[in-house]
Amino acid sequence: MARSTLLRRAQDLWVHLAGVPAGFPTDGVRVVVAADSRLCPPGWAGVVVLGDAGLATAPDAATARFLRDSLAARSARSAVAAQRWRGIPGIRDVLGPATLAYLDEPEFQPATGMVDVAPLPPGHPDLAAFLAAVAADEAAESGLRDVTSPVFVVREGSRVVAAAGYRRWPGSVAHLGVLTGAGFRGRGLAAAVAAAAVADALGDDLLPQWRARPEPSRRLARRLGFRELGDQVSIRVDPID
Repeated sequence: MARSTLLRRAQDLWVHLAGVPAGFPTDGVRVVVAADSRLCPPGWAGVVVLGDAGLATAPDAATARFLRDSLAARSARSAVAAQRWRGIPGIRDVLGPATLAYLDEPEFQPATGMVDVAPLPPGHPDLAAFLAAVAADEAAESGLRDVTSPVFVVREGSRVVAAAGYRRWPGSVAHLGVLTGAGFRGRGLAAAVAAAAVADALGDDLLPQWRARPEPSRRLARRLGFRELGDQVSIRVDPID
């Protein structure tokens, strides 16, 4: 899949999630009012930049004007730069930025090694026990409670210590979730389970998507063949009179 096709599929996904008939511009950031946007939590503003263009959604017209004024004469990339929105008057909270990466099947680099990976159905009690044993923020960030695919796991004895799966998103996109227990990192387990989940998604003709903030997660995605195409950030703006 050529880069332009990969980028277009990624942009089509986020246009769908925005919930309004407005696509990405040629460059810069297009700001639209979309109260039900899934680019961000309810009531927040969301910005997604892919390639050289961005799409931003605001919950109301006043917030949309605030975003347009804040982004005027700036590049699209600056809208999702780290620390871009922090400390600005009127900004209550910021989530992100998180990097968005996508995988073209010919570029997939399966993990190699002697790790045994086995599938579990989503919601399996052993997965629930694993998620209950890790830090709550890590479990939430992984998204493994919401996967719709089989969950690919590595065990230490009978206990799950690493897991990966995906949730099917609109546009035939597979949104990956990966997590390794804190005491089992650095052994290639995340690569093994993630590669199994990616292979399963590709086998169903889905486009794998990897969203991550920590550099180790981004590095793992690149190791598997993912291309970083952009970033996402969510912004909570104080009410504007």
